[in-house]
Amino acid sequence: MSQVAHEIAFEMAVSSVRFGAGVTREVGMDLADLGARRVLVITDPVIAKLRPLQVVLESLAANGIEATVYDKVRVEPTDESFLEAIAFAKPGNYDAFVAVGGGSTIDTAKAVNLYVTCPPEDFLDYVNPPIGKGLPIPGPLKPLIAIPTTAGTGSETTGVAIFDLIRMHAKTGIANRRLKPTLGLLDPENTRTMPKAVAAASGLDILSHAIESFTALPYSERDLPASPRLRPAYQGSNPISDVWSLQALRMVNQYLVRAAEDPADDEARAAMILAASYAGVGFGNAGVHLPHGMSYPVSGHVRKYTAPGYQTDHALVPHGFSVILNAPAVFRYTASASPERHLEAAAALGVDVANVAKSDAGKVLADRITWFMQRLQVPNGLRDVGYTSSDIPELVTGTLPQHRVTKLSPRPAGEEELARMFEEALQAW
Repeated sequence: MSQVAHEIAFEMAVSSVRFGAGVTREVGMDLADLGARRVLVITDPVIAKLRPLQVVLESLAANGIEATVYDKVRVEPTDESFLEAIAFAKPGNYDAFVAVGGGSTIDTAKAVNLYVTCPPEDFLDYVNPPIGKGLPIPGPLKPLIAIPTTAGTGSETTGVAIFDLIRMHAKTGIANRRLKPTLGLLDPENTRTMPKAVAAASGLDILSHAIESFTALPYSERDLPASPRLRPAYQGSNPISDVWSLQALRMVNQYLVRAAEDPADDEARAAMILAASYAGVGFGNAGVHLPHGMSYPVSGHVRKYTAPGYQTDHALVPHGFSVILNAPAVFRYTASASPERHLEAAAALGVDVANVAKSDAGKVLADRITWFMQRLQVPNGLRDVGYTSSDIPELVTGTLPQHRVTKLSPRPAGEEELARMFEEALQAW
């Protein structure tokens, strides 16, 4: 019997980023240098009324660039909200796109750029299998400049766009290196208006991104693809991603609580917007695994819960909450596959692991995550956002198709294992 060949290579693919207070004002110059004359600015109804968008529009006008604003991005976007934005953009014949907002806005802008520039026969053609066909993007997209106003998703660095597929009540997405923004402008001034709950949720997303990418199945243990063109954006843990993920964890440990509890702490806010991109570089190339895979049905099936600090007209478990609520249970489960890595992640988060036994790696890391959850006043488990044991079969069913991420777990998890982890996650402490 022939052995399955394993992957032989990994690739570092990341957007250019520019960091500094006030760099938003440079967006017009950048687009003018790219030859853009007609630009679609994509944002949400809240950011549309705030200073960051005004700064962008002033910069575009000063550089002779005609701008149209689309301000109907949905927090936690859906296939329907993607399609609405795409339909708005299609007739515009835009040279480039600008995203001003959080991950929902940046992901929406990626989808708009893709579906307007390289329209497929069917919406699901580009969507990750097994839900969609996962077809490769056939050519370069138009310039996209991403200007984050939260410190969490790292979407300004990645080739991934996530959305809720309404009919499945679960998140899925599109993953391809060509989706990456051309440039991310990391401006700490743009996060001044983040409510505490938003800072907490987005910061915990950074934390989980970094741990998941560091503990993901190593790239060299994945099957060798039939062609180099078929290498996924999420490749598994690798030596380059490791560097960025661990540094993101060190920054989270030092600055997350400060940034969430004191919006006037300029040093902490600046560090967290950098940490989001550091983690984005890590997971954008290594991938995430079970906490994200399990988070998608948690977000998709929410019935009544709405988080404080989020101005929405629909039930919402913020992405960072839906991820972190599952994380302690997951890392208790996965630690046996790579206890050294789980301990190294705990150490980066400030735990003294010198005398910790490998058998305790999962508990130690889970306890440290739970400490952050308690300090930042996150819901105490899935029960606090409306789920009970009777919902677990539905949550498991929603997780199973998330192959893009679940297959990167360092320890395989089937229906029984997922059900046990969801049961553990009903109450965090």
